[in-house]
Amino acid sequence: MLQTRDRGTALESPRDTMSDLKIQGQDLTEMSSLIQSTVVMEVTKQVQALLTSLETTTLNIAITGESGTGKSTFINAIRGLSDEDVGAAVTGVTESTREPNCYQHPKISTVQLWDLPGIGTPSFQADRYLEQVGFERYDFFIILSSERFRENNAYLARSIRAVNKKFYFVRSKIDLDIRACQRNRNFNEERVLAEIRANCIHCLEKEGVEAPKVFLLSSFELHKYDFHKLQDTLVQELNGQKKHVLLLSLPNITVEMIEKKKESLKRHIWKKALLACLISALPTFPVHYNAPLLMETLASYQKNFGLDDESISTLALRVNKSPCSLKKQITSSLGKDISDHSVQSALRMAALCGHASVSLVERHVPLLGNLVAGGISFVAIYILLSSSLDSFAQDAQKVLKAAYRTEKEDKLEAYYSQEIDFLYD
Repeated sequence: MLQTRDRGTALESPRDTMSDLKIQGQDLTEMSSLIQSTVVMEVTKQVQALLTSLETTTLNIAITGESGTGKSTFINAIRGLSDEDVGAAVTGVTESTREPNCYQHPKISTVQLWDLPGIGTPSFQADRYLEQVGFERYDFFIILSSERFRENNAYLARSIRAVNKKFYFVRSKIDLDIRACQRNRNFNEERVLAEIRANCIHCLEKEGVEAPKVFLLSSFELHKYDFHKLQDTLVQELNGQKKHVLLLSLPNITVEMIEKKKESLKRHIWKKALLACLISALPTFPVHYNAPLLMETLASYQKNFGLDDESISTLALRVNKSPCSLKKQITSSLGKDISDHSVQSALRMAALCGHASVSLVERHVPLLGNLVAGGISFVAIYILLSSSLDSFAQDAQKVLKAAYRTEKEDKLEAYYSQEIDFLYD
């Protein structure tokens, strides 16, 4: 027989039952931690993917022309090497390139310069040349000539344009032309250069090339003539990540190029700073794990600006000056020493300087505000990397100026330095 409740006993309402329940604080903490960790890991993966994409972007540059135009020497100069260095492209008075040879940039390995066989040789006839060298892989072509541009050069240019690729004409070995003309009584360097340029343009237009871009240069003296104009044009006509990697691979021969490198690197600082900040927040990593990441980033900046020991030694050899005299121009603290101690010290200073910006960052990026010291960590790293780029760029400009100073200017500099030292003694 079923039992029934007494009529005087009221049934318990579900609402009353629910009102007595309480969410445990520990449950909320665990849930918050799980959500935060998941979000941090996902954002970390996305930022890492952005940086990986940037660092793996390839740029393939084809260097072509007739035999004896100095293609290999030009490739070596672009890569910061002399013809005798290990890994340099093989040079010679006869055609030494029998198939496309790839040379990686020593600092930016994703930048590859291809030494192509000379056009018009028995093995590489003009009408099949682009097909034989695999034109699809190259981002653009640089066509070299050491005398006047001939029919094959013009034919090649028209063929490249037909497949929607860019090309640039380089008249090489200009230093030899200048030296030969200096014997003339009424020698004027600007007039000689203008005549050579006009002749090159005339020859190309005569062969049907419209509005050709011609750059005069010497592979042994990149700081002279038109190399800086070639650099600027290449950078201007590339876009996105390829433009960035090209900038980093180019030699520091002008103040303007150094500034362009700095600005390009600065556009990616937020990714580096955010990644370092997020990695420190992950439970599987120690708090100071970002120090090695920052040291690696700063060391890459140092190489980009040619401030590392190897770059300084190579430049000193090229300009016939002592490495010590060039290294003295590096005055920034991190430019002289990138160590765990120096980075942590600079990070603490950056944190003090950036305290006022923390609320702004956390307001725009709430995730950082939810992390322990997230806002201040991001701001400190951002300021450290940005200020380091400014300092490295200033150091690079001083090294550049010292490298290409004349002997007379060096003596004047030493004299004034001694005078200043005397006044302060």
